Amino acid sequence: MRFEGFGDGAVEFFEQLEEDNSKAFWTDNLELYREHVRGPMEALISELEPEFGPGFGAGKVFRPHRDVRFSPDKSPYKTHCGGVIEQGRGGGAYYVEISAAGMLVAGGCYHTESDQLARFRTAVDTEIHGERLREILDALRGWEIAGETLKSRPRGVSDDHPRLDLLRHRTLYAFRRWEPDDVLHERSCLQRVRRSWKQVRELNQWCADHIGLTEKKRR
Repeated sequence: MRFEGFGDGAVEFFEQLEEDNSKAFWTDNLELYREHVRGPMEALISELEPEFGPGFGAGKVFRPHRDVRFSPDKSPYKTHCGGVIEQGRGGGAYYVEISAAGMLVAGGCYHTESDQLARFRTAVDTEIHGERLREILDALRGWEIAGETLKSRPRGVSDDHPRLDLLRHRTLYAFRRWEPDDVLHERSCLQRVRRSWKQVRELNQWCADHIGLTEKKRR
């Protein structure tokens, strides 16, 4: 399937899902979701995987169901659809998402286990790798830099460390957004995502090189 943009009903579908996050609504609109949202997202990831996947990771579209086991919010469905190319959590990711708010594109490290966090801090602590990360982030003009951070400094790190701001991070990623527009429903949306992913390629490679995959076994 060639990507030709998301369907005209995609944004409205998520607007309505935010108002009625129920199995009844989902069942009644399942075909619309498949045709206007998930099908195009699968096509988008499929077209971009040959360019961004080799030597890095595989593409997938996330399932629409929320994990509500430990959440006070028991609404069953995600109010967005996300797709990603990654080798595994933490080691860099090319991410794209569509929702009622429009489109979000991102890259970087969204999750760290203890061994990944240790490798991240070791790399940031060194002059060559830490300053290289700062250069990469500084070059991402127009992007927002985010992630989970500590309120205080990590144990053993001095107050005057030149990269204390980076060392506080437990996760680190960059993202940018577009409100709903005509491009979202056109073939040119693929070029929007491609151009954005090229801009975060160096950040993802830094994460792959210096954070990598966790060595901890999944429970």
